[in-house]
Amino acid sequence: MKNYEVILFDLDGTLIDPKEGITKSVHYALEKFGIAVHDLDELTPFIGPPLTDSFEEYYGFSPEQARQAVLYYREYFSVKGVYENKVYPGMDGLLDQLRDAEKKLIVATSKPSEFAEIIIRHWGLDPYFALVAGSNLNGTRIKKAEVIEYILEQLAGVEKSKVVMVGDRKHDIIGADEAGIDSIAVAYGYGSLAELTAAHPTHLVQSIAELRNLLLTKLPEK
Repeated sequence: MKNYEVILFDLDGTLIDPKEGITKSVHYALEKFGIAVHDLDELTPFIGPPLTDSFEEYYGFSPEQARQAVLYYREYFSVKGVYENKVYPGMDGLLDQLRDAEKKLIVATSKPSEFAEIIIRHWGLDPYFALVAGSNLNGTRIKKAEVIEYILEQLAGVEKSKVVMVGDRKHDIIGADEAGIDSIAVAYGYGSLAELTAAHPTHLVQSIAELRNLLLTKLPEK
């Protein structure tokens, strides 16, 4: 029977709803380039992927412009945006149950580790997590596979078959596949069902309740 011992949680769109802080920070950065966005909902695609990728994809920024945009983004995010988020209802209870079941929980995010740690502490989630792993402020380790591989290096002796990545965007699923571990796509976040199914996750759940049932029920080995 399959029983995941180590569970990696994406942060934005999986543990927390970061919409307000991220969209306001992106809005602030775009204004620095003279780009006006009147509906913050237009900026929700920025939730999840590395920021540089999103500025290049959605606004045609050059790599240099994207890096500058991230610096502007952080001017707002580091002061206000980092606190403009909320934990998804039911997540605290799930983390309680997973801890009681002696699962090792780790945050795996493309957000810089420093910001992720602030958010986790702000909401009192830090006692649940053995490690908070993210990107570096210098722009390295931003791909999800790189973050996962870094985590696996810290888990000496743990078989990859015992590790699973939980996330709401295709980047989480693709990163897990590239790192050689299973994945659980959660459809309550910011990735569309079409995006998630196209990435071919090991499992897909619609809600935190379904996620709880999956993580706390032994699954048949493939």
